[in-house]
Amino acid sequence: MVDLSNSTLLVVDDIEENIDVLVEALGDDFVVSVAMDGVSALESVAEQKPDLILLDIMMPGMSGYEVCEKLKADDETSSIPIVFLTAMTEEQDEAKGLALGAIDYITKPFNPDLVKSRVKNHLTLKLHQDHLEDLVRERTRQLELTQEVTIESMGTLAEYRDPETGGHIKRTKHYVKALAEKLKDHPRYSDFLDDATIELLYKSAPLHDIGKVGVKDNILLKPGKLTDEEYVEMKKHAVYGRDVIAIQEKKLGENSFLHHAKELAASHHEKWDGTGIPDGLKGDSIPVSARLMAIADVYDALISKRVYKLPFPHSKAIAIIKEGGGTQFDPDMVDAFIEISEKFREIALAFADFEEERETLSK
Repeated sequence: MVDLSNSTLLVVDDIEENIDVLVEALGDDFVVSVAMDGVSALESVAEQKPDLILLDIMMPGMSGYEVCEKLKADDETSSIPIVFLTAMTEEQDEAKGLALGAIDYITKPFNPDLVKSRVKNHLTLKLHQDHLEDLVRERTRQLELTQEVTIESMGTLAEYRDPETGGHIKRTKHYVKALAEKLKDHPRYSDFLDDATIELLYKSAPLHDIGKVGVKDNILLKPGKLTDEEYVEMKKHAVYGRDVIAIQEKKLGENSFLHHAKELAASHHEKWDGTGIPDGLKGDSIPVSARLMAIADVYDALISKRVYKLPFPHSKAIAIIKEGGGTQFDPDMVDAFIEISEKFREIALAFADFEEERETLSK
């Protein structure tokens, strides 16, 4: 049996006798508050949202229709069930109220037992709906958490093959998010960079180097600079990453989060002038996600310590990326990067692998 004793009702009617009847019928079973006009009703709802509203239509000043329309237009109150109270019985009047979002009509004069039964039915339905919505939200949260953990685990697995870059995936995903948020209102990117897409890019970024698992150890783990031939092999990690993610994407569909992950893995080494790898994409033909990743990846490589180089100072990394605007990188993205470069430095400091890197970044 559903417990409705704590359910709250708002009764809105400009006639005291009507309010008295409804309070008498419902007051023993529910927590009932009252309002005698539309403005007071809206003020009451703003102060404390009821579980259900019994709303008179014909009131002086603001009608019940207007009150309903305002409540349904507000995300904070749109889900509150509204039952109209009316002496009107014409079908067009009922249709108008239902079209505005009301769930039922109760006609005057009131039958107290009928009013109580219908209110109980609607409140029971509302409680069940709320419970189902809570279950869906929790299930969605669990799926999103599973997705995020899986992505980061796969990305970390790839990074374990390159022990000098343990913080790389943490830093780069934060770089990508910071740069995307800076650009989301830019006219060139606003259609793509909404909040949901930015969050997916943030979660997918750890997979950008997943293709490293296919690179031979003697090349990936070489303690020094690569030869030209070895570098050709190393560059194949973009293809390996693209292909392995593409196989899984087919199972989930092109609208899955793996679509962004595939773009990041495949194209983060493409260059604005078309001289990059693996496909020689140029300009806007390079996915926006990969252009963001390119700046994040190169900045991180520059400020990180490697067996063959010391970490570059933050200022030098900025200068190198600035110089690459219009050739290696999307020039508008470079401009945005420069504006938030201090944010990049903060991220790098927070997730630095070596004390030497922190010292260099702090200069």
